[in-house]
Amino acid sequence: MGHPILAPVESETCQLTLENLSRFPEGSELLSCIQCGACAGTCPYGDVMDYPPRRMIAMMRAGLLEKVFASDSLLSCVACYACMAKCPRGIRLTEVLLPLMKEQTLTHLPELPAELQRALQSTLRYGNPMGEPSRKRAAWVKTAGVPIRILAEDPRPADVLWFVECYTSFYPRGQDNSRATARIFHALGIDFAILGNEEKCAGECGRLTWEPGLFETLMDYNMAVFQKYRFHRVVTSCPHAHNAFKNRYPALGFNWGLDHTTPFLAGYLAQLKPLLRRKLSYAVTYHDSCCLGRQNEFYDPPRLLLQTIPGVKLVEMVHNRVNSICCGGGGGGMWLDTYFKAKGYERLSERRVKEAVATGADVLAVSCPYEVPRFEDALKVLGHDKKMIVRDVTELLAESMEGNP
Repeated sequence: MGHPILAPVESETCQLTLENLSRFPEGSELLSCIQCGACAGTCPYGDVMDYPPRRMIAMMRAGLLEKVFASDSLLSCVACYACMAKCPRGIRLTEVLLPLMKEQTLTHLPELPAELQRALQSTLRYGNPMGEPSRKRAAWVKTAGVPIRILAEDPRPADVLWFVECYTSFYPRGQDNSRATARIFHALGIDFAILGNEEKCAGECGRLTWEPGLFETLMDYNMAVFQKYRFHRVVTSCPHAHNAFKNRYPALGFNWGLDHTTPFLAGYLAQLKPLLRRKLSYAVTYHDSCCLGRQNEFYDPPRLLLQTIPGVKLVEMVHNRVNSICCGGGGGGMWLDTYFKAKGYERLSERRVKEAVATGADVLAVSCPYEVPRFEDALKVLGHDKKMIVRDVTELLAESMEGNP
């Protein structure tokens, strides 16, 4: 089976050469690189990449990009935004250089790793990387315990369109996040609705994982569905979806308000506090999602929510906030663990879990659906699953609300 799911988008800006990049602001920005090496030093897989960003730009200047495209080095890029956050020139490496490089590399690689290939094909065919039928996307609603309005069944205007996303719709542990979120929204009196079976993946990892054509297909579809209904803002539990809606969908007319669940709920601290009646005697360490943290700088809201829960003691890992270690799930990393293992690389989720366990915390708190299965699996592999549990911030809030009407 040929690996390109959709033909790569052909455009002038995709042909990475000195000659035409210099005609675009993005190209001029890339060529301002001072070759300091901060990107390679901060990259979680910088020690195993043949061509970290600094060297890619050097090869571009030397007219040797074909050597970069022929390497599988870029499969190690998990789009963690660390290189972009640390670049002293402010070059948008993760947003511009790396997706364009991956798109070109796609045409040179003999084959994508099978796990990644299946995920992308399933996303194109079913609208989710798990390959689940779209008719099952809203099945979890029956177990939520609170009423959830599906717009196709009741199209009245809503204040909040809750974009649930894939892992929180289909994956059993992800559904815990969705049930918790629904209960909190209901307790706060938020007027919300979901798309249900009409929803498809927002597609952000398609853009950062070799398939811009897939991303554009999903954007077109989701925008057409959004325009069917009336709402004021989109709220999503997925930092990757939030990132796509904030930075890419506006090109197609996305002009609604936008929030990720965690900062959205932090705006309701005064209303939440009296609802949090159950004391949770947990020591909690918080993992900063790359998209939510480094890319969008939401560092304080999740910590404020955790500190509002009675009994919770917040302890920090050595690497936190902008220096947080990636879980390894972004940029397609969710579907490259087999590839990384075959290469002999340490899984980033295991590296991060070691730091979390070292804090002595009982709970590793997260704000991204990708991180729950990654960290739970890492805890089991390392034999720490009896010492620590993984919980989304919304799950901890809902646990503290237990017993409330």
